[in-house]
Amino acid sequence: MMYLWYILGFVVLSGILIMCVVVPAIVTTKVFVRVSKKKWHYNCQEPGDVEQVELYREATEWADRYAANRKPVHTTSDGFHLYGEYYDFGCKRAVIIIAGRTEACRYSCYFAEAYRRAGYNVLTIDNRSHGNSDGVVNTLGIREHRDILCWMRLLHDELHNDGVICHGICIGSATALYALVHEQCPDYVNGMVADGMYVHFGESFKNHLIERNKPIFPCYQVCMALVGMVAGRNPRKFGPQNVIHKLRKPILFLHGKEDIYSVPEKAEILYEKCAAKKKLVWFDKGRHSFLRYHAPEKYDQTIVDFLSELDA
Repeated sequence: MMYLWYILGFVVLSGILIMCVVVPAIVTTKVFVRVSKKKWHYNCQEPGDVEQVELYREATEWADRYAANRKPVHTTSDGFHLYGEYYDFGCKRAVIIIAGRTEACRYSCYFAEAYRRAGYNVLTIDNRSHGNSDGVVNTLGIREHRDILCWMRLLHDELHNDGVICHGICIGSATALYALVHEQCPDYVNGMVADGMYVHFGESFKNHLIERNKPIFPCYQVCMALVGMVAGRNPRKFGPQNVIHKLRKPILFLHGKEDIYSVPEKAEILYEKCAAKKKLVWFDKGRHSFLRYHAPEKYDQTIVDFLSELDA
C-alpha cells in the first residue's frame, strides 16, 4: 500500500513539474528563442494566412520596385552584428521601420510607401535575433532599443540624414518608445509612429493565450519570468506604460478597434499617460498589425499628415 502512495506522489509531482516548468520552457523556446538562422528570416511567417501572404507580396513588390535605391547596411550593438536595408531617395530625413516579433526587414517594406511619399529615406532592419542579425532571444524591445540608438547614429553620422523618425509595429512600437525616452536619444530624432502599442507585453501575451483557449497559469507567469531573466526586466511588469510619461517627442498612435491583443482601452491608457505632443487615430477594421491592410489610403495619409505637422 505504501508503494502505491509513493507512485501516486511521483505522478502528481511529475505533473506539477511538467505544468510549471517543462511546458512553459517549451513555449518560451518556441515563441521567444531563435534556434537557427532559418527562424524569423525573410519568408512569410504565416503561409496559411491569406492576409499575411498578401502583405508579404506587397512588401516584396515595393522592395523590388525600388531595388535601385537599396543598399545593405550594418551596425553593431552590445557585441551583436546587425543588418538592414537602406532605401536612399535623395532626402535629408529618414525613417527606421521596426517590425514586431518574428518579422525581418523585408516585411517592413509594407509600411514604407507613406514615408517615401513624404520625402523620407527608408531604413528597414533585421531586429536582433531576426533575419541576418545576430542574437538568440527576443527580449521584446527591453534590450533591442539600444540597437535602435545605433541605427539612429548610422543614419545621421554615416548616411547624412538631418532628421530621423521611428515607425514601430507591435513590439516594434515599444522598442521605438524605449529608444526615444533613453537619455542617449539624439536631438535629431523628431518623433515616432506607434502601430498597436501595448501597455506591457505580458498583457498581449495573456490575450494570445486566452484567444487560443490555453490555460494562463502557470505558463503566462513562468514564460514572462524566463524572458525577464534574459531581458533584465519582467515584461509582465515593465512596458510602455512605465515610461511613456517620459516621452518628449511627438507621437502618432495608430490603433484598431478590433485589436484583441493590444486592446483599445489599454491604448487609451497609454494616450492619457503620454505628456508629449500626441495624436490617436482609430481604425474600425483590421486585427493586430493589420490596420494598413484594410485601410491603406487612410493609414498612409494619416502618416503623411503627421509628418507634415512635424515640419510646420
